[in-house]
Amino acid sequence: MPLNPDLAAFLELVESNMASGERPPMHMLTPEQARQAYDGSTQALDAPGPAVGSVTTIEIPCRDGRSIEARLYKPDRMDKTAALLPVLLYFHGGGYCIGGLDSHDSLCRSLAALTPCCVLHAAYRLAPEHRFPTAVDDAEDAYRWLISRGSELGLDVSRLAVGGDSAGGTLATGLAIAARDGNWRQPVCQVLLYPCTSAWQDTASHRCFARGHLLEAETLQWMFANYLRNDVDRGDWRFAPLQTEHLANVAPAFFALAEYDPLLDEGIAYAERLQAAGVDTHVKIYSGMIHDFARLGNIVDEAGQVRKDIAHVLADAFRAAERVHT
Repeated sequence: MPLNPDLAAFLELVESNMASGERPPMHMLTPEQARQAYDGSTQALDAPGPAVGSVTTIEIPCRDGRSIEARLYKPDRMDKTAALLPVLLYFHGGGYCIGGLDSHDSLCRSLAALTPCCVLHAAYRLAPEHRFPTAVDDAEDAYRWLISRGSELGLDVSRLAVGGDSAGGTLATGLAIAARDGNWRQPVCQVLLYPCTSAWQDTASHRCFARGHLLEAETLQWMFANYLRNDVDRGDWRFAPLQTEHLANVAPAFFALAEYDPLLDEGIAYAERLQAAGVDTHVKIYSGMIHDFARLGNIVDEAGQVRKDIAHVLADAFRAAERVHT
């Protein structure tokens, strides 16, 4: 399918702004400048999220004595008799360098309201101030803290899902693997929006969409250069899940991929690895879409559709888990 016409017009504007120097490409900015530009564009690109029952800021302790901030979204109670509510632990994208609680507020609100479920959005520490594997450690610490303390917040950790977009998707799927290997509680579902899964960005989709499709090849490598300490880190499965030797016995997975995304091929490859390992895996490729389209609610209707699709997947997973535990 051709590139969505609204996205095509948007990308032309982005290209024009870069060519004129009005908005330099991200890889020419400092990390702090890139974060400001990314967060600053959110209100223009994404529609405000729906109202939810409550939003609370939480501090989650980390293994090194520091803490990370998280935002807990609770929906309006659909079942007034339920003591505990299911929860999605979510990690934002941004190549481990940009993004945060505000950039993904609309998306998290939507998932909380549509599913309905609680969403705990954990803001892991960013690179280059905090290089690999800090983001991974923060994600694992948030997951284990949620398992141990979630009930105190009214959360049902027997109905716990993990999810994320782009680099956040990598963190989410890494938790499913770590939970299996560490004998932690396995999530009931992993929701992966166009995740990063490969050590090297050398697929056909990376070549085809290296320029002019929002996620530029040079920007992606700038992000990874800020995050990784060396090439040895590239081969670590916690950065590149395709490097994992065994993928059996992890949580069922739903992939939301974009047709015009450099990460498309590695997303498909990882889904195929999971399927080959016997993991219940479903893939939906959104025609005419680009990377990060789930946050482009002011530009394409598909941003709303993918949120509805994810909410449907989560609701099904939570219902199935509830039947198992009753």
